[in-house]
Amino acid sequence: MSQSVRLQWNGAAATEIMRRAAARGLLLGAEHVLTESRKRVPIAEGTLERSGAASVDEQSLTSAVSYDTPYATRVHEDMNARHSPGRSAKYLESILPETSDTVQALIAAQVRRALGS
Repeated sequence: MSQSVRLQWNGAAATEIMRRAAARGLLLGAEHVLTESRKRVPIAEGTLERSGAASVDEQSLTSAVSYDTPYATRVHEDMNARHSPGRSAKYLESILPETSDTVQALIAAQVRRALGS
């Protein structure tokens, strides 16, 4: 008894599926970092916190979290400023090491889901 199997590999389609899944995972990861960093953003009126945004460049598969006010960098870098409890300078930089495992898991989960595993 003989069996034969025929396999057709469509590498371009598989690559595109994985790329889109990775981009979704990157966005989810960036949104997670944004959410966690908002918990540390110094608050006076809330403008800085509300200016936060997460984005993904699907071509280069990179993501970014940014705060867009004229004073965002100054507030982030001023280690001598006083802030409310739980709020601090380095509100974005300090959160990255704490969230990296979760971000990696979010990306991996999207790729696994896309591959059907």
